[in-house]
Amino acid sequence: QVQLVESGGGLVQPGGSLRLACAASASILDYYDIGWFRLAPGKEREEVSCLRQRGGDTWYSDSVKGRFTIFGDKTNNTVYLQMNNLKPEDTAVYYCATDCWTGGRIDYWGQGTQVTVSS
Repeated sequence: QVQLVESGGGLVQPGGSLRLACAASASILDYYDIGWFRLAPGKEREEVSCLRQRGGDTWYSDSVKGRFTIFGDKTNNTVYLQMNNLKPEDTAVYYCATDCWTGGRIDYWGQGTQVTVSS
């Protein structure tokens, strides 16, 4: 079974940067769309970004467009989310997951990594 493990979260000041990593247990970048979601207390889950397996197209939510970049590295089967110019409203637990492109059922989730943006 596919396993996803997120890392790279932490505490950062507004305007700072973090790079999140989603490491997969298998070469799923060849078979799955993989993206990032976030969940803050009291808020609905939000899809942040998605990397399409077929062709490598990318998608970003309006709230992060221009600040975040998603990219994959097939040599280590890892998808990254580079987050720049972080804002306090970016504070959330960030999860990576498969099947983000079509909006259908998500087969696999990671355990999440906490991102806190605060001065």
